[in-house]
Amino acid sequence: MKILVVCQHYWPEPFPITDICEALAERGHTVHVVTDIPNYPMGYIFPEYKRGKNRRQEHNGVSIFRTFTVGRRNNIFFRMLNYFSYAISSTHFVRRTKEDYDVVFTTQGSPVMMVNAAMVYAKKRKKKTVLYCMDLWPASLAAGGVGENSPIYKVFHWISNRLYHKADRILITSRMFREYFKEQFGIGDDVIAYQPQYADARFDQHLPEVEKDGTTVDLLFAGNVGKAQSIPTILYAAKILSERQNLRWHIVGDGSALEDSKHLAAELGLENVIFHGRKPVEEMPRYYAMADAMLVTLTADPLISLTLPAKVQSYMAAGKPILAASDGEIPKVISAAGCGFCAASEDATGLAEAVGRFLDAEDKAVFGSNARRYYQENFTRTMCIDKLEQELKNACRNGN
Repeated sequence: MKILVVCQHYWPEPFPITDICEALAERGHTVHVVTDIPNYPMGYIFPEYKRGKNRRQEHNGVSIFRTFTVGRRNNIFFRMLNYFSYAISSTHFVRRTKEDYDVVFTTQGSPVMMVNAAMVYAKKRKKKTVLYCMDLWPASLAAGGVGENSPIYKVFHWISNRLYHKADRILITSRMFREYFKEQFGIGDDVIAYQPQYADARFDQHLPEVEKDGTTVDLLFAGNVGKAQSIPTILYAAKILSERQNLRWHIVGDGSALEDSKHLAAELGLENVIFHGRKPVEEMPRYYAMADAMLVTLTADPLISLTLPAKVQSYMAAGKPILAASDGEIPKVISAAGCGFCAASEDATGLAEAVGRFLDAEDKAVFGSNARRYYQENFTRTMCIDKLEQELKNACRNGN
């Protein structure tokens, strides 16, 4: 197959679509990617891409075309410029390209407009489009505090409805997305298929050896530190369990809520909470190896609860127990795997109780073994790429 991939973020930005494209190229497919000028996560254009440099690249068998993008920086004005600059420039690019592709594959996070170029090319060339939905829109706006009755929400609901209905196939990262698409946009089951994410290869292998004193229990949260991740739930749970002298809490990551989280930890007098900041993905296996259990928390939002963050698969691939405070999809997966304990979203007391149950468990290793086994049965890279490849082949056949 000759595949056009439209995605706002790609290598060297840290997104899983890079590995997906390289896996398809490894299998003999021609893969061309239309993407942004790298600026994530810090928000500023990477130095090696300034002043028009590296707009056309080849990387691990994939051809990359970069279209004009304004760096997102750290404020809402530039973030909007970032969103719309890529949507407009990528659409302009595909209108002018003379390349003929067999199928169009597009990944959709935030914002939903990032897939517009895929829909434009597919309509112009009469090709099928497969959309991989990783973030529900406009649900993400509501989770960020934009009211459903506001003009902004209504505009993006219209945009989302228009774009989702243009997709010939929608792949979802969480089974619970299915009901949202049905209720919000009237999209039927025949269009939707479950396509779970898989872990970075660094976590799907033996972790490095890390020396531990044998008495301290280390709990680790890894990933984006934003409002949706509800870090205060972790901090209040740490406060409840502050008498447990052998317990340490680690936050590895960066984001819009990091400074507020640090201030809250200071206000609570938490000396056993360590903020490590953002670390390169190459260093993360060492942090995973140090942890006795992993943490995942989300805000008490009915739409956010539909998601299954990719970190859950990474935690499982690494064979780590999971302690969570979340509603929706996450507790279903933890329960099915038997790999830990889960409290309700934003329930710090419940999370503290879950941690207590883990600390008191006689055989803690069984939770990690269960996590690893469930990952191997449901989320491996080979399984996920096999399924995606078949979806793209089906789209090619149906388009001819």
